[in-house]
Amino acid sequence: MSHPLLALYQTKLTSQQSSVNKSREQEKLHRFSFAPSHLAEFITREASSQTYFTIRYLVDRPLIANAYRAYAYFRWVDDVVDQEQTSQAARLDFLARQQEIIARCCQGDWPLDLCPEEKLVADLIHGSQATNKGLRTYIEQMMAVMVFDAERKGRFISQAELDEYTKALATAVTEALHTFIGHHDWSPQDETRYFAVTGAHIIHMLRDAIEDTAVGYYNIPCEYLNQHNLIPTDVNHEAYRAWVRQRVHLARRYFALGRTYLARVENLRCRLTGYAYIARFEVVLDAIEKDDYHLRAAYPERKSAKSGFKVGLTALKQTVASSMQQTGRSSSKSWREEMP
Repeated sequence: MSHPLLALYQTKLTSQQSSVNKSREQEKLHRFSFAPSHLAEFITREASSQTYFTIRYLVDRPLIANAYRAYAYFRWVDDVVDQEQTSQAARLDFLARQQEIIARCCQGDWPLDLCPEEKLVADLIHGSQATNKGLRTYIEQMMAVMVFDAERKGRFISQAELDEYTKALATAVTEALHTFIGHHDWSPQDETRYFAVTGAHIIHMLRDAIEDTAVGYYNIPCEYLNQHNLIPTDVNHEAYRAWVRQRVHLARRYFALGRTYLARVENLRCRLTGYAYIARFEVVLDAIEKDDYHLRAAYPERKSAKSGFKVGLTALKQTVASSMQQTGRSSSKSWREEMP
């Protein structure tokens, strides 16, 4: 997708213009819905048809517009940060501007010099309840992911940095899931909450390792490279493949624990979405195992009709099974309560 010149995004935020005859609440009403109504949906559909249809058919009806805004805004931010011709200083300036916009909107302000994509996040924040902790967590953690990506380009990263990166992404995606799908329903608040997305991010980093390395993003920790005298392009080296094997096995464990977590989530649509999310990444995981842990530059099978059918069927079966488990637990609890 084309973007306006980056210079636009490096300009200083102008102070709000005061209105003599309008109250603060009237100004907010007048300024609401900055972005064109179709923009968020357009960006989402162009970037990911799976995300587009997930939002359209599984998100809580009143929250569909905000779900599109939430995805589309950070999809756009990520695209701007990834532009190859952009310097690191320009990327960090751009992100500093985005952080300032978000901070001001969270304080109730309405910046006036926003481009259409920036208006998405302004509408998102002002169109949600100020007490929406899940949404605020999503925004904060996704911005942390964007900043880390901008800062890490061209340098090696440590295992600790990689872990924090994954933690931020997993927290953001999981909180978005529960914010937009079944937001009034119960979900566990324990250490397994973020495991499903943690496993997915591990596979995501392996899937993109070759492509990312070509543009200066290194997804393998520097400690491992130094220990085994490797460089990031040594994807066929035995030691590199051993590292890939470790990561794949770790992702498998996280997916198993993530499914156990999802089985306890109250909302059926939320469970279905979570199971499908895991199943999509397991397509790549299975391919990596089939290739004996030799990474490839692309995994076209993940977009095939066969894989799509398998993902859908797997998610549906697991959702039905979890619903039966919940019904069984509920019946057992009721029976015990009725006993004299």
